[in-house]
Amino acid sequence: RESDHRAWTPVSYTVTRQNATVQGLTEGKAYFFRIAAENIIGMGPFTETTKEIVIRDPITVPDRPEDLEVKAVTKNSVTLTWNPPKYNGGSDITMYVLESRLIGKEKFHRVTKEKMLDRKYTVEGLKEGDTYEYRVSACNIVGQGKPSFCTKPITCKDEIAPPTLDLDFRDKLIVRVGEPFSLTGRYSGKPAPKVTWLKDDVVVKDDDRIKIKTTPTTLCLGIRKSVREDSGKYCVTVENSTGSRKGFCQVNVVDRPSPPVGPVIFDEVHRDHMVVSWKPPLDDGGSEITNYIIEKRDAHRDLWMPVTSATVKTTCKIPKLLEGRDYQIRIYAENLYGISDPLISDEMKAKDRFRVPDAPEQPIIKDVTKDSAVVVWNKPYDGGKPITNYIVEKKETMATRWVRVTKDPIFPSTQFKVPDLLEGCEYEFRVSAENEIGIGDPSPPSKPIFARDPIAKPSPPVNPEAVDKTKSSVDLSWQPPRHDGNGKIIGYLVEYQKVGDEEWKKANLAADSCPETKYKVTGLTEGLTYKFRVKAVNAAGESEPAYVPDPVEVKDRLEPPELILDANMAREQHVKAGDTLRLSAVIKGVPFPKVSWKKEDHEVSPKADIEVTGVGSKLEIRNTVHEDGGIYSLTVENPAGSKTVSVKVVVLDKPGPPRNLKISEVRSDSCYLTWMEPEDDGGSVITNYVVERKDVASAQWVAISSSSKKRSHMAKYLMEGTQYLFRVAAENQYGRGPYVETLKPIKAIDPLHPPGPPKNLHHVDVDKTEVSLVWNRPDRDGGAEITGYLVEYQEDGADEWTKFQTVPMLECVVTGL
Repeated sequence: RESDHRAWTPVSYTVTRQNATVQGLTEGKAYFFRIAAENIIGMGPFTETTKEIVIRDPITVPDRPEDLEVKAVTKNSVTLTWNPPKYNGGSDITMYVLESRLIGKEKFHRVTKEKMLDRKYTVEGLKEGDTYEYRVSACNIVGQGKPSFCTKPITCKDEIAPPTLDLDFRDKLIVRVGEPFSLTGRYSGKPAPKVTWLKDDVVVKDDDRIKIKTTPTTLCLGIRKSVREDSGKYCVTVENSTGSRKGFCQVNVVDRPSPPVGPVIFDEVHRDHMVVSWKPPLDDGGSEITNYIIEKRDAHRDLWMPVTSATVKTTCKIPKLLEGRDYQIRIYAENLYGISDPLISDEMKAKDRFRVPDAPEQPIIKDVTKDSAVVVWNKPYDGGKPITNYIVEKKETMATRWVRVTKDPIFPSTQFKVPDLLEGCEYEFRVSAENEIGIGDPSPPSKPIFARDPIAKPSPPVNPEAVDKTKSSVDLSWQPPRHDGNGKIIGYLVEYQKVGDEEWKKANLAADSCPETKYKVTGLTEGLTYKFRVKAVNAAGESEPAYVPDPVEVKDRLEPPELILDANMAREQHVKAGDTLRLSAVIKGVPFPKVSWKKEDHEVSPKADIEVTGVGSKLEIRNTVHEDGGIYSLTVENPAGSKTVSVKVVVLDKPGPPRNLKISEVRSDSCYLTWMEPEDDGGSVITNYVVERKDVASAQWVAISSSSKKRSHMAKYLMEGTQYLFRVAAENQYGRGPYVETLKPIKAIDPLHPPGPPKNLHHVDVDKTEVSLVWNRPDRDGGAEITGYLVEYQEDGADEWTKFQTVPMLECVVTGL
């Protein structure tokens, strides 16, 4: 029965053993039990338990405690810790018993009689140098359980404890500008550790704002009125001879951002809108930029109008502008902690201004190798539209066609490495910019470069020698260096030294003033002796000098004059009138000869230009005329002698006018012209004559012959009674000469003149007293019809003719002989 009930409840009717298991009881309740024996006669009296029994699981002593560890050892104490047993025996632990055994003894002795419930205990009052083992047991209401496993033997002496660090802050901390913050924690270690604070690997020191406080067990870094520069990675280091521990915290002191970075770039400008861009703030305040606020203002008004406050990009379209007005744009950056100061643009007029980009400046070439070069240029004005591509072109300097170096786009970089060059070729490069409108003009070509590997200084020139001298100069000559250092020889530097002096003087200041392998050193003093040396120069610098073997004494060398005639000084020189006559010759001689030009032993015409140089002389006459022809002579003379050469100059021109133009045999429809050839044929054979006539009442001349080579002409088809003028000109291969004209006009009428003589008079019959004669008509009838023929005869040996008779026919019989 339950202890608080009186009624008994049977557990079983028959139990033949001396034990029984009672089931169905309630945990925690108290019960009484009774037992009676029974045989065939009947049931005997009950025997009852004297005390109530509380129903619970069976209770045993606890298991042994676990993880007994030594935490600290000094010369007179030991600190131990342990964990509770896995099983407490069914009853709460009431205390722990800690025991120790001195090494060398057999028995364990209880360390303290205090009732210990903490699982940590420091054993004190030990003797330095003694060695102990420790074990611990757990107790519950049943009793003391098994002891734990023993510790290792522990000798009492001061120990070295590595540092420990327990921080009160996390690895990240965000602080508003102006607010204070502190980093705190606790530490331990033996010997006492040194505490060091670092910010971004730089030691933090105390000042008016920063305070560092360190006690034997605590540490603290405090900053009041924080600023953005306090942001960084803070590190606290606790270190002693056994080691170190570090703690980190990334502190971010946040504020509103700095202004956006200008200038404001107007990427596009239209009459009703613009597109602007800018750069993000240099300092975002420690917090990501959430948006930009853009405003616009008419330059003639004070009111700023909002455009947008929701953009996160660094570009924005400014709409609703009035064409022709000037506008300013201002831009704020905003983050979680506020709005920056503004960035304000320059004024910009709203108008369309799109065009192709300008031509870039002359590009610069660098990093040249035998097969590549890097082209560098500056960005040009984009024409109002952003540049989308650059076009780089190349060409060999002697070619005319430019070739693109790549089909791939080149943007936004303003340099490009050009591949595939041919070694040793000289190249030029140019760059064009492209936007959506089109391709702009190309830049000026770069300076020419040779495709070859970087150059070194050249070797010295070869075999320098003095080849000529005067009383004030010395001519030097040498061979190019054997090695040019992979670079073009720019020229040579010539230096001279007076014998006895130490200083070498430069004969030429720049190498490019002496590109050839010879040089005349001037300004020397007559009679002195000089040494000479030559250096080769390329783009890498100067070579070592090469010396003329022997010193040279400066004095004149006498050589008689010598003339080397150019082709225009052949024995006979023909020049067309109006062209330029040039006569020239190379002159040699030491000292340089005196030069004089003559024409047929007289001074040449003042219109002639005469030039004398150190190597020759030239005579030049522009717009030559016929009178410039003649014999020209060139005389050169110096103390060693003289020499003269001559050349006949023929100026080829149109011929002069014909001479002695005469007219005869005038008829009603013709007349006969004769003339003589011109005095001057212009230096060329007369090819033909041109004959023209003109009616005195008319202003126009009419050609009647233009191909005849004769010096006479029968002018036919005249109109009877008309007065005519005639003129004649000669032509050669250089043109038509001036005309000679009749002084007076002639009238086309038949003149009455005696007829001409009959022709072909001969006899056809002879008798002893008569002769039969016949003849033909004369060529000319004298301007009138022939009326008859007068026949005369003369006796042989007589002086006088005797008239016979006049007959009308072309025959007659002379009788009475």
